[in-house]
Amino acid sequence: MLIELRIENFAIIDQLELNLDSGLNIFTGETGAGKSIILDAIEVIMGGRIDSAMIRSGVDRASVEGTFQLSIHNQSEIEAILSKEDLMEEPGYVTLSRELRREGRNIARVNGHSVNVSLLRDIGAYLVDIHGQSEHLSLLDHHTHIYLLDRYAKNNHSLIEYRKIYDQLISVRSQLKRLRQNEQDAARKTDLLNYQIQEIENAKLVTGEDNDLKEERNRLSNAENLAKLSQECLALIDEGSPDTSSITELLGQASTSLSSLVRIDKTQSKLFEQAKDAAIILEDISHELQSYSDQLEFDPKRLEQIEIRLDLINNLQKKYGGSISNVNTFLENARIELDNITHASEKILELEIKEEHLLNQIAVSGKKLSEQRQEAGLHMGSSVEKELADLSMPGAKFLVEIKSIPNENGISIDNKEPIAFNEYGFDKVEFLIAPNPGEGYKPMVKIASGGETSRLMLALKNVLAEIDQIPTLIFDEIDQGIGGRIGLVVGEKLWKLSAYHQVMCVTHLPQLAAFGDQHFRVQKQLFEGRTTTGLIKLDITKRTSELAQMFGGDSDVNQEAAKEILEQAQEKKNTKTNP
Repeated sequence: MLIELRIENFAIIDQLELNLDSGLNIFTGETGAGKSIILDAIEVIMGGRIDSAMIRSGVDRASVEGTFQLSIHNQSEIEAILSKEDLMEEPGYVTLSRELRREGRNIARVNGHSVNVSLLRDIGAYLVDIHGQSEHLSLLDHHTHIYLLDRYAKNNHSLIEYRKIYDQLISVRSQLKRLRQNEQDAARKTDLLNYQIQEIENAKLVTGEDNDLKEERNRLSNAENLAKLSQECLALIDEGSPDTSSITELLGQASTSLSSLVRIDKTQSKLFEQAKDAAIILEDISHELQSYSDQLEFDPKRLEQIEIRLDLINNLQKKYGGSISNVNTFLENARIELDNITHASEKILELEIKEEHLLNQIAVSGKKLSEQRQEAGLHMGSSVEKELADLSMPGAKFLVEIKSIPNENGISIDNKEPIAFNEYGFDKVEFLIAPNPGEGYKPMVKIASGGETSRLMLALKNVLAEIDQIPTLIFDEIDQGIGGRIGLVVGEKLWKLSAYHQVMCVTHLPQLAAFGDQHFRVQKQLFEGRTTTGLIKLDITKRTSELAQMFGGDSDVNQEAAKEILEQAQEKKNTKTNP
């Protein structure tokens, strides 16, 4: 709900800060005092249209900022949007703002970060419905009507069951489309796959063999140098040179000297043991090096074979995946694809049978869903008409129109003409209204009167109260064309609606205003020679005086009438406890 609203230099408002609670918030004041300007400001932060005329005369810019506490019904959706755009600040709250500049540029912000106005609209759609002359009416969007009807019908189980079948059908049709396309390209594709499979299979690739071959190629290419180095090392170990004894002979001499040393000083026996170990290691080195040297030979034929094999491997890697492992994976996928093409006719027939079965299931499940909607639509229609009669629209008729659209590629129900269907079923749902007797039904957006629109919205909101998830509802001009008796009814209905939503209402009727949980007076003030709009939260004494003024003047008679209407409202609240 909206908990704080801050307005600066907007129309005739200089500075205004408003703190709001849940329940029914009433705004009253003389015509032209600025009540609707406050609602216009809220619409601006919902992403509504703006122009430079909204900026207070004599200044270059205006700003509006609203802080909302998120409800359990919309918190996850809004925070998902905020997280996606990296706009999350304090969990459970969001702040929307607009800055208007006279040169035409304006800035939209979410939690202090500049954003596109479209994002304000996306978030605002979860937060506020403004009912009056405004265009910001979610219920006027016929695309939302099917969702509202389904929630009203409480048919979530049936809808889930239908969508499960629908999703399976979409999957089957996707497979069929792919197989039929493959079937058209079968000859060309089969030749290509056979060539690719044979080329890879003939190579008989082994993972890691390319590394082994590169090592062997390196040895063969350097065989002469490796043999030379091996012989030099063996000579130093075992033969020495004319001027120098071999390493083996020198180590033997050192061992003999250490043996004599140990006989004198046994504490150095460890050195003698290490010298013996060194002799053994040197002998092993000589043996291994001799064996390695004997194996070395320059084999041009083998080197050529290795180069040919590596070229083949590199070529296959370039064509099929960059590594032997990827080439083998490509081979497996190619075999599967070839098998699918080879047996495409069988699989197509199998999927066509499954498609027909799913269509039969959809026909049954969708028909059940439509019947539930038809029953709920009739009940909703009569409930809304009853609400409208209470709201001084006794001849108004409300219709939940549920129809299907013929489509030759659709589905046939009970052997009738095929109709279109989608993830929501067969039905196109739209709420229609005939405001006056004798008039035909029209889409709600066609209603011209702001007062009629507001009362229709109030009727719908009351009927849909428990399932409508928009937390803040604003009503302007809802009292247009109604008298005091109906004002009591409207006030009571608004108060009952506030059990499920935060409700804000601008009114000229004291009977309606008496039901407010909070009451604000909007008034013009003269400050330093300029007119500005101010706002006062009324206590019980000031509220009585305000209602008396709304009755026609602050006389004793009107004071008594104001007290009486407040008592009547309180009595209705006490006897009809808010749900």
